[in-house]
Amino acid sequence: MDLCLRGGRVIDPARNLDAEGDLLIENGVVGRFGAGLAAGVPKSTRVLDVRGSWVVPGLIDLHTHLREPGQEYKEDIATGTRAAAAGGFTAVCAMPNTVPPNDTRAVTELILKRAAAVGAVRVYPVGAISKGLKGESLAEIGELREAGCVAISDDGRPVMNAELMRRALEYARTFDLPLVQHCEDLTLSDGGSMNEGPVATRAGIKAQPAAAESSMVARDIELVALTGARYHVAHVSSAESVRLVREAKRRGLPVTCEVTPHHLSLTDDACAHYDTAAKCNPPLRGAADVDALHEGLRDGTIDAIATDHAPHSSVEKDVEFEQAAFGIIGLETALPLALDLYRAGVLTPATLVTRLSTAPAGIFRLPGGSLVEGQPADVTVIDPDAAWTCEPRTFLSRSRNSPFVGRALRGRATLTIVGGKLAFTHERYQGS
Repeated sequence: MDLCLRGGRVIDPARNLDAEGDLLIENGVVGRFGAGLAAGVPKSTRVLDVRGSWVVPGLIDLHTHLREPGQEYKEDIATGTRAAAAGGFTAVCAMPNTVPPNDTRAVTELILKRAAAVGAVRVYPVGAISKGLKGESLAEIGELREAGCVAISDDGRPVMNAELMRRALEYARTFDLPLVQHCEDLTLSDGGSMNEGPVATRAGIKAQPAAAESSMVARDIELVALTGARYHVAHVSSAESVRLVREAKRRGLPVTCEVTPHHLSLTDDACAHYDTAAKCNPPLRGAADVDALHEGLRDGTIDAIATDHAPHSSVEKDVEFEQAAFGIIGLETALPLALDLYRAGVLTPATLVTRLSTAPAGIFRLPGGSLVEGQPADVTVIDPDAAWTCEPRTFLSRSRNSPFVGRALRGRATLTIVGGKLAFTHERYQGS
């Protein structure tokens, strides 16, 4: 069925467009945009009144853990992609730390087959850098690319060996893939569960310094200068890492990075009372780091907002803090948390859409990220003022490990359209 989104504020940074009007979706692709188009559409076209809402290119998450294969009790492709659609995401990049890891063609093809069968949104697999994510020998990177991987990463584990990292970057350049690094020097983090600072000291919890991240960023940037490969820093969290990425961009190096909504919204104070829902890696940092993340997001040093959606069951989270698994779910709360930054003056609407859609598409060279006529109709409709409370019973994700439970949120996706089809419809449009 063709659609007409009537009267919304259409924001498309790729076209430098920010205007009210009607957007047509015909035969699964973006059609015309303009004022009054709804009055002339055929009776077979479904018209949805989206006045007061933003109509933007579908949101793209560069960093999602779908847990399938192997840990479906936490999440699977069906539940994870439904959560993504509810959060306004039309595409997610599935990280490789599954069981078994996505280090072979067979696992990549399994993920794509399952996504085609049960997925609510587009799923782009990310392949492993090393076999078994062990950091000892390279995976078959060319084979992974041929199978459909859009990037390589050992996410959840850093590539500690500099020689292996150099070779991985060289192969990534050969096969024109971005390499995504979980930046953590394990000899410095040394099993720490919190950010090193006053909160961890008072809590009596073993901590890891921010330098565990930034020292790895610094090393890798020099390897990028040596190899010329595209390099992407996952979940950047510290002020020094932001400074290093900013300097790398000034040097003209092909370096990009992402930040999570939780690192933008919380400090390590959220861990002061041993709330394992706030335990993540890299850990939540101090207020000065959060300020630096805001500035990096504002000035373009940080290219994208990515959720690092990391579902866990109560088995992994309802334990002592130091024993609990790292990770926070984020697909269904990312958008309202990003909108908080808009209301705080950190981001303009166009910059917010750039960080959640246009830039992610460009970094991994994915379809989408714009509303250019003739492109596949991946569209998100946002009510920026919708007030709601984050409650576990409303999550479409299988897991509940969010530090935002009970928090009053503002703004949400009301329609998520993938290839012209409704992947998520908020109750306000049901029956219309």
